[in-house]
Amino acid sequence: MARHILFLTGSLAEDRLRQVLDSLHPLPFEAGIVNLGVKVAALATTEIVMRRLDSVRGADLVLLPGRFRGDLDLLAAHFGTRFERGPDELEDLPQFFQRQARPLDLSRHDTRIFAEIVDAPSRDTGAILAKAAELRAEGADVIDLGCLPDTPFPHLEEAVTALHGAGFAVSLDSLDAGELRRANRAGADYLLSLTEETLHLAEEGDAVPVLIPATPQDLDSLARAIDRMSHRGRRFLVDPILEPIHHGFTDSLLRYRTVRERWPDAEMLMGIGNVTELTDADTPGVTAVLMGVVSELRIANVLAVQVSPHCRRAIREFDAARRQFFAAREARSMPRGFGSGLLCLRDRRPFVRSAEQIAETATQIRDPNYRIEVSAEGIHLYNRAGHHLATDPFDLFPRLDPGTDAGHAFYLGVELARAQIAWQLGKRYAQDSALRWGVATDAPTREEAGDQAGFQAEGPTRRCP
Repeated sequence: MARHILFLTGSLAEDRLRQVLDSLHPLPFEAGIVNLGVKVAALATTEIVMRRLDSVRGADLVLLPGRFRGDLDLLAAHFGTRFERGPDELEDLPQFFQRQARPLDLSRHDTRIFAEIVDAPSRDTGAILAKAAELRAEGADVIDLGCLPDTPFPHLEEAVTALHGAGFAVSLDSLDAGELRRANRAGADYLLSLTEETLHLAEEGDAVPVLIPATPQDLDSLARAIDRMSHRGRRFLVDPILEPIHHGFTDSLLRYRTVRERWPDAEMLMGIGNVTELTDADTPGVTAVLMGVVSELRIANVLAVQVSPHCRRAIREFDAARRQFFAAREARSMPRGFGSGLLCLRDRRPFVRSAEQIAETATQIRDPNYRIEVSAEGIHLYNRAGHHLATDPFDLFPRLDPGTDAGHAFYLGVELARAQIAWQLGKRYAQDSALRWGVATDAPTREEAGDQAGFQAEGPTRRCP
């Protein structure tokens, strides 16, 4: 943490900055504030900062708004001290300083993700390799070749060999003893799934078997399979089988706890597809709850599938969950404040300013440029001509005067639509920035890692002609 921080701001935000810093007293550092003589410091250029900042006044860190797009390295070289971007919103300064003092590390986890290609026999080897590459990019550690009933898999051995050649760990998921035997002999790393009746297939190769009960409720059969593998000194995984809701879901959760109690050191696997795929609910929340069970019971392996359209991000979601929950567990904390990748539809603090604070800012505007903000009360549109509040953008249409500039009219329409979505769902809205959807989209932001202080790329609406 810096000992002396100099905050650079503009006239519209200066009072808010002072209020936020006052609310944080006592500060663990000396703070200074410099108004650059512009309305919005985020819009200042590198040259403006160099021209209007006479000195850094002994600071060992100069903090600029998160949306400042100037050259920090050039400023640091010119003034001889460190320049950084802070959070996009002043109200996020407390979290920013907390992260500075205790950086959030989401690089670690202790849960392996098996990602199933559910129709592997129907794909040629090239297509299997291509799909495996996609799954690995999403977070998969093991590629699971899912077999289909009454569907031949003549290129099974070829697929296993090709995947190994491309650096993938491979498992095979089949109810057919012949396919399991072929996969084991071809060098597959894991076999899903063996009961006490098919356990002999594990003897025909080095694949690690995943043991399941003969029927989901028959833990005695699972116990016999575990004992046999333990006596032989072979590594194995145990899967008590997670069942769909209203078809044994609660009992299956209890079986996982029972297995952990009876075999404290057993390496376990949970297949989450019976819940994620067979429940009409947004999967990030479902994933988070299942990850809670996985984390508490120290289940080291998860099998995920992405068949239903609403589950198409299941692997990315679980990858985010395993990292966030690991960090929380290491800190002996609830999984709160350890990343926001799973907060896809709503944000913990969507409305950073009250309607009264926005109204106060609106009184200071002296130019015709439209500002758009969102509070709990609705969408705010203001410029020097007035300040208007509505929950429906169409109610603001009579207040707009884009002239004959079609690009500007399009821009305002896009921004007001985003603002309405943000207000309806309870999401963070910032003009000129796309809404953030956590791991639900591919947006390349540090938001997925839980850092709301990251520098964002140029907003898409700025690209309007």
